[in-house]
Amino acid sequence: MIDIQKQISMNLKRIRKMRGLSLDRVSALSGVSKGMLSQIENGDSSPTVSTLWKIANCLEVSFSSLVEEKESEVSVVRGIEAAAIKGNEDLYQVFSYFPYEESRRFEIYRMELLPGCRQVSEPHHGGAEEYLYSAEGSISVTIGSRVITLDKGDALRFRAHENHIYENITNYKAVCHLLIYYP
Repeated sequence: MIDIQKQISMNLKRIRKMRGLSLDRVSALSGVSKGMLSQIENGDSSPTVSTLWKIANCLEVSFSSLVEEKESEVSVVRGIEAAAIKGNEDLYQVFSYFPYEESRRFEIYRMELLPGCRQVSEPHHGGAEEYLYSAEGSISVTIGSRVITLDKGDALRFRAHENHIYENITNYKAVCHLLIYYP
């Protein structure tokens, strides 16, 4: 099983140093406190999805580049082994299945939203597009002023250059599969 906290710690430190950025600079760019960044790099804190998105956006990297392991030529991801990153008071979980790689320019996730979950996602950098497939339940997706309802089996594509909100509008868990493409 993957130790997600350790992966995040190693990847954040590696990416930050590759870019020649101090913790102070990443804090200023991301809005995440220097203390929290230090705790994440030391493996002393499990960041929320929202915190990871802030860090990824300021570093101009994909979300999965912070949580990924080194990849072999063949990758099998067993659902039971996929590490969950929780957010929104544990009403929201995201599982990274296939992290971003420069040669592929996309990443794939499974999202689970419990009843009452309203997850706000910040804009993505670089003209990213999201492709969302509703596998269980119904969700409402708000993109700017547009509100779109997806039921089981429905799919949606949109440019993710502005805030977007995922909301479970049922009384049971909603599950979506998400591909983020970086042109």
